[in-house]
Amino acid sequence: MIKESCDAVAALAGPERADLDMVAMVEAMRRGGLLGACAPGADGASGLAHYPADPAQLHEALVCIGEADLSAGRIFEGHVNAVKLVDMMGRGETRADLLEAARHGALFGVWGAEGPAPVRIKDGRLAGEKLFASGANVIDHAVITAKGPDGQIQLVILPKDRLEGRLFPEEWHMSGMQATASGRCDLNGIALRGEDFLGAPGQYLCEPHFQGGVWRYAAVQAGAMRAMTRSCAAQLDARGQLEDPVQIERLRQMTVACETCLMWTLRAARAVEAPDTAPVAAATSIMARLQTAREATGLIAMMDDALGAASFAISHPVERRRRDLQVYLRQAGPDAMGRRAMRMLLDDPQAAGDWALA
Repeated sequence: MIKESCDAVAALAGPERADLDMVAMVEAMRRGGLLGACAPGADGASGLAHYPADPAQLHEALVCIGEADLSAGRIFEGHVNAVKLVDMMGRGETRADLLEAARHGALFGVWGAEGPAPVRIKDGRLAGEKLFASGANVIDHAVITAKGPDGQIQLVILPKDRLEGRLFPEEWHMSGMQATASGRCDLNGIALRGEDFLGAPGQYLCEPHFQGGVWRYAAVQAGAMRAMTRSCAAQLDARGQLEDPVQIERLRQMTVACETCLMWTLRAARAVEAPDTAPVAAATSIMARLQTAREATGLIAMMDDALGAASFAISHPVERRRRDLQVYLRQAGPDAMGRRAMRMLLDDPQAAGDWALA
């Protein structure tokens, strides 16, 4: 199921394609069963998204889809996040209906990035706009963060028919991750119903499921790093440079970077994706995300030195992937995130001992 879906996405994301078709890539993930596998089974068996029976399987899916295409990986990771939130925070019939839709391949996403007019709830209606609404042209259900009257973050989930005429994916003008169509969403004036609310105010920010989830997009990025390393090795082989000691050393460092990220992200998956996990487990996820960003930046530089100017040709196998990864790595506040991870570890005697900090 994982490999079949990822192979189908990869076939749609070749470097010869000037414009990627996200509709087709989402359909490939739906047809291959990857989207539906995120939801718990009708028999109660756990899905990939929330407390999977084997966190390594979710890790494999994220790495695999990132290796196929980063934009598709971003959409899939958002789907995992949203289905997890529904499974964890949904209630009653609304939860059951949403998870049934997910089982049948409906695409979910989470929109949290604020623009000049942050989204808030006022007099039972939404006000404001979201930026970077990933998958605005393909999403079926959007989980949206909004500030409630009490100042706390409240999640709201809306189907795409309630957002008609409010999505502007054409406003997404970035050098990378173009196929995510992460445009603006105008939420002004939407009247909220009881079933639109997901979880309690402030629940979304609770660890280890808030920043504890950042390991997931690091795993997607690690998949792209593997694809770039494979492409680099193939290019050097075609040039007859695999006997060059300098090039071999570059490949060695790229390989180590990939494996470092895979080990960190798998450790984070196992730490976070289990019932009754303590909030301090989020620190492992944060460190995995930060180390992946560091390793990925070094890998890109090493690849550029190995392949030279030729790899910047539009049709080159690494050209779009390089741009996508450089954009995807740029997440807000990495320094503050790192400080928070260390504070969490230092303030927890058990964790401090486990990490040789005490």
